[in-house]
Amino acid sequence: MYTMELTTLEIIAVWAVLGVAILGLFYAIFLRRQILREDKGTDAMLEVWEAIRQGADAYLTRQLRTILPFIGLLTIALFLSVYIVEPSSEAAERFAMYSESTIRLIVGIGRAVGFIMGAIFSLTVGQIGMRMAVQGNVRVAAAARTSFKDALRIAYRAGTITGMLTDGLGLFGGTILFIYFGKAAPDALLGFGFGGTLLALFMRVGGGIYTKAADVGADLVGKVEQDLEEDDPRNAAVIADLVGDNVGDCAGMAADIFESYEVTIVSGLILGLALTAMTGHIEWILYPLLVRGIGVLASMVGTYLVKGQSEESGDAMKAIFQGFLTSAAISVVLFGIVALVYMNGVPGGWWRPFLSTAVGVALAILIDRLTDYFTGSHGKPVQEIKDSTDGGPATTILSGLGVGYESSVWSVVVIALTIGAAILIYSGMPVQQFVDSGKALSTGVAQVAFVLYGIAMTGIGMLTLTGNNVAMDSFGPIADNANGIGEMAGLNENARQIMADLDAVGNTTKAITKGIAIGSAVIAAVSLFGSYITDVSKIDPTALVNGIRVSEPLVFVGLLLGGALPWLFSSLAIKSVSRAAGQMVDEVRRQFRIPGILEGTKKPDYKRAVTISTVAAQKDLVNLAIIAIVTPVVVGLLLRVEALGGFQAGIILSGQLLAVFMSNTGGAWDNAKKVIEDEPRDPANNLGKGSERHKASVVGDTVGDPLKDTAGPALNPMIKVVNLVSLIIAPIIVQYKDLSFGTAVIIAALIVALGWAITRSKREAEPLQEPAAATAVSGD
Repeated sequence: MYTMELTTLEIIAVWAVLGVAILGLFYAIFLRRQILREDKGTDAMLEVWEAIRQGADAYLTRQLRTILPFIGLLTIALFLSVYIVEPSSEAAERFAMYSESTIRLIVGIGRAVGFIMGAIFSLTVGQIGMRMAVQGNVRVAAAARTSFKDALRIAYRAGTITGMLTDGLGLFGGTILFIYFGKAAPDALLGFGFGGTLLALFMRVGGGIYTKAADVGADLVGKVEQDLEEDDPRNAAVIADLVGDNVGDCAGMAADIFESYEVTIVSGLILGLALTAMTGHIEWILYPLLVRGIGVLASMVGTYLVKGQSEESGDAMKAIFQGFLTSAAISVVLFGIVALVYMNGVPGGWWRPFLSTAVGVALAILIDRLTDYFTGSHGKPVQEIKDSTDGGPATTILSGLGVGYESSVWSVVVIALTIGAAILIYSGMPVQQFVDSGKALSTGVAQVAFVLYGIAMTGIGMLTLTGNNVAMDSFGPIADNANGIGEMAGLNENARQIMADLDAVGNTTKAITKGIAIGSAVIAAVSLFGSYITDVSKIDPTALVNGIRVSEPLVFVGLLLGGALPWLFSSLAIKSVSRAAGQMVDEVRRQFRIPGILEGTKKPDYKRAVTISTVAAQKDLVNLAIIAIVTPVVVGLLLRVEALGGFQAGIILSGQLLAVFMSNTGGAWDNAKKVIEDEPRDPANNLGKGSERHKASVVGDTVGDPLKDTAGPALNPMIKVVNLVSLIIAPIIVQYKDLSFGTAVIIAALIVALGWAITRSKREAEPLQEPAAATAVSGD
């Protein structure tokens, strides 16, 4: 281990953090063994489960083949990027015993290896987590035949496996890179964060397109046109829909939160490094790692305590939230102890970094409650949408839009208050001494450095309970799949009711974790924005000496372009869903025309529907990734470093508003539909399933599906991809200010690539090929 100026106690602490990360991974293995010992149920249940498992495996395999070449190209680009600019002062200090060319080689390999590690870890979290969710769903269905308590325990602990993989691998990778690179760790961690973020973008976009193509096709044709149940086995899209729940919410969300986890560590270490250089206290760098280690331990305790109290029924949401609060309380207490003992000697006092992390935990709880209010089935907004279904689809849509718009406002207010808290916590810092010693250009610059560190620590505190958050999210599709298996396998009414109750809670927990993911994405993006300013100022202290001023025309142009990008990205993602859903609708209708399908004497061709979603989900992955990666490079090279800062500010604000709006609007429509479905079935009096109100709610839910599960969640990694790319290319932009012929050629080539990606994403839907032979087989 490169010790820097660490004391023996600090070295032990760093290794202890690494040990905690490994302990988190062993906890995941322990839970996996518990889950796999549980009963998988009847042959009919296993038949449905096997179809889901095969569909999920086929999707993940095909996605991996699609993205690997792109990952290879970016690995080479990241390696070569260190040869364009001078090595950082931290890298030069860390590897002072080597020549400059050797230092470039080491840093280049470190960044490339970090990128591969981030990509592999993100992929591992998504793939293993999703496969464990598939293993858990059939066991939840089997347990629901006899016990609510056991069904809740299995569903939540199966989701916790994904959560602890996210926690453990994220902390393990960041700590390993820090142990080797020391103060130069940000050079490698940028690659680590970028790898995780890019894979999250792929998994979010691909999973979102897959799941919503299947969901829209299954609902519009099955529910609205044929008046079938949610998971009726006669619906050809039903298996694809169940697979989609896993690839969208398990694999996608896990990778999403994993990259937020890494990005906040990257920004925390970069900003901590700046404070260490200014104050001479290395505690600013180590504190983020110690906080993350505490979070892993707290999540292990809190998640294991989640269990039901009754065999027949219970309040699953209460049990899950109590586990969350338990982890939060343990975290805050340990944050205070570590800050009091370790941060006592830093300028400004130990209580400032402690309060920053505590505010992050409070922010996670506040967003949890806020999202639950706007999307929970018990809340006034969802009840208003339910009432609006009396007027048909139009009033349902209008009511949901109003709820979504309002929820965005309050989410932004919460984020603004959080950043305001960081300003307040670090006000009155003794910054004049750093100006007098020549460590800071001005008191304003020094004060901003502390505030930005506080924001980064708020993000780290917010994601302290990552294990709990991902467990809550994965619980949703596990319960949903279990309910589907129960429907298709014909389980008894009591088991179906238990699974329906868990499914309803899972729908809320998914919405809550989407809210936390969006909030953490914004805090992480603001932290990266601060890291961008810090890095640019280190390279050229005069580059942003006056800040990023919107009054400058080029900066304002960058702000406008940044604000527009989330809308373009969302538009193309939703169009992808629309194309794929159109194909799915045609296929389900075609199969319903086959004699025997609706009568139940023949089985639909589930595999064909799965293939449609699988193929459609891969077609726009690279296009959307190119848009997210290339756009900031073009803006930076063409409009320069200040305008790129404005571009990042625009994308953070616009992306936050749009992501929350889409996520909460879709979630509210979904739960309004479920509230109506829980009513006694009486279409004659416009109540329950099959009624006109139900059909109106299904239309609302169908419109909201690609918003809440595709475009909205995909904005989280997209925002951070843009910020990380900006951070990586910042030294290049600063050192190459003049627009040379070579730079002009590069800009022209990038613009062509950008145009190609946008044009390809706007292509017309391809007509489905009719199957050559019969597509249905006789049922047994």
